[in-house]
Amino acid sequence: METRMVHARRLAAAGLALATLVGVAACSTETVRTGERPNKPTAAATQARTPNADPAAIRLSELPGYLPPRGTGEANVFERNMTDSAGTFSWSVVDEHGEPTGYSSREQVVFGDPETYNQIPGVLTFRGNNHRTGGAWGTAQVTEQQLEVAWTRQIGEIRGEGSYWPGAGWTGQPLLVQWPRETKVAMGLDAKYVDDDNFVEVIYPVFEGKIHRLDLKTGEPTKPAIEVGWGFKGTASVDPRGYPLLYAGQGLNDTNGTIGPWRYRVFDLIQNKQVWHIAGLDPAAPRQDWGAFDSSALVDAQTDTLMAPAENGLIYKVKLNSSYDPEAKKVTVDPEVTRLRYTAPGNEKYGIENSAVAYRNLMFAADNEGKLFAWDATTLEMLWMREVEDDTDASLVLEETPQGVFLYTGNEVDARKQATGDLVTNIRKIDALTGKQLWQYDIPAYYTGINGGVLATPVIGKGPIADLVIFNISRTTAPREGDLVALDKATGEVVWRRHLGNYSWSSPTLVTSTDGRLYGVLADSEGVMHLFDPETGEDISTVSLGKNVEATPSVFGDMLVVASYDRNIYGIRIR
Repeated sequence: METRMVHARRLAAAGLALATLVGVAACSTETVRTGERPNKPTAAATQARTPNADPAAIRLSELPGYLPPRGTGEANVFERNMTDSAGTFSWSVVDEHGEPTGYSSREQVVFGDPETYNQIPGVLTFRGNNHRTGGAWGTAQVTEQQLEVAWTRQIGEIRGEGSYWPGAGWTGQPLLVQWPRETKVAMGLDAKYVDDDNFVEVIYPVFEGKIHRLDLKTGEPTKPAIEVGWGFKGTASVDPRGYPLLYAGQGLNDTNGTIGPWRYRVFDLIQNKQVWHIAGLDPAAPRQDWGAFDSSALVDAQTDTLMAPAENGLIYKVKLNSSYDPEAKKVTVDPEVTRLRYTAPGNEKYGIENSAVAYRNLMFAADNEGKLFAWDATTLEMLWMREVEDDTDASLVLEETPQGVFLYTGNEVDARKQATGDLVTNIRKIDALTGKQLWQYDIPAYYTGINGGVLATPVIGKGPIADLVIFNISRTTAPREGDLVALDKATGEVVWRRHLGNYSWSSPTLVTSTDGRLYGVLADSEGVMHLFDPETGEDISTVSLGKNVEATPSVFGDMLVVASYDRNIYGIRIR
């Protein structure tokens, strides 16, 4: 088979230096170690810090190189220069008709450290927290290092014009919630769940247009599925305060040939029904032909504020005005919506499919046309924007270290599919406070009518792998194949690269055992769930889930949940 070359680019003080790392045989299934680990953490360096639930807001004026935004000459519209490239971008807060309007926030929106995002145990949003670095809650009792299917729950499918959607898909992460007793009572759950302090509920919106509610231990329904009628592709969010509220964006509007309206929906989990929505085809949106919502919302508990980017090109800030009285068995919302709209060089379609990241009052996302940007969650001032060359559907991850605050991101091969020569996907480390690129790693990827490159959110290493960031890259050496690559966070150099015979769009997840060992879990396009060693990339155990798994698994203790294209939700024990 053809040998493809992998290249890494690193930004040095003198400029951008191109370095060829290593050639990897396309037919290889072995882990290829291509570098040492000069930054491997010591025991002292891995000591945990005390999480801060109430950090101070970042003052934009104190950031390196900050300049106040310029007016464009149009009232309430502002602009800045692009970072590291020519051109300007602009933004405004707009009313429901799309007219720029003044905006002043009544409250300071500041997210705490990721460990403090939840006020109840569980995986309550995509990748578990505001840095998108989670996906697993608690520790697993691992003795045999094996994966075992504990239960299955059959789900359905829908068909559209020229499309077929079985099971659950990208990003499709289930939510796992350990409710307080009073909330279990308020929701009318069976006494066996109310009296069980270890009960965890699975909440899973899927393609068929239903939101399933299941017992994590057995897979049995805890309440009837919520019948929505329109399919979900992305991941929902449970209110991190433990309020019985579910926030879920609709990804599909074609159900077996019937076309319906796009909606971002809020559900009351006591009444088990929808209570509010945002229309996807918003008159204020820059994109009027597409109104899907794949992004998983974040909720700032202190200010009762929901933040949700949309595929119509708007970023929604919603004051929920929520209340919850468990004794009265009542939860309510009375939302006020604010819309942030931007323009960028070369953008036509806009649209944000990834889930926003939050660091204190700063938020970050990327769009379908290759722009990555930051904004202030309080003022809605856009801080910086940079070009990343192609559609970025995979959510960013953020890490705060003594050296700075950093974003890790990768794009896909989509808009560049007509380009001549070898197609590549680009992985980058970005300074979150300035938008400046610190290093870049490029790897070949295919487009065959289906996107290749980075569709999965990366893993930020911790503990014994705190020096690594792990990317899952699809359609690399061949259209059906992929690679799992561990890069040194400091340099972008390859530490190990594991070739995958079956590509994957599912986001890898780290699981911590009770003895402190780390395990990685990853599902692929043939339905194989891998338990692997994140220090080497090598498999420890596998189990088949029938067909393609695009969705990202969630883990609570020793139980993993994910759905497959074979129209089943799987409960898998890590034992």
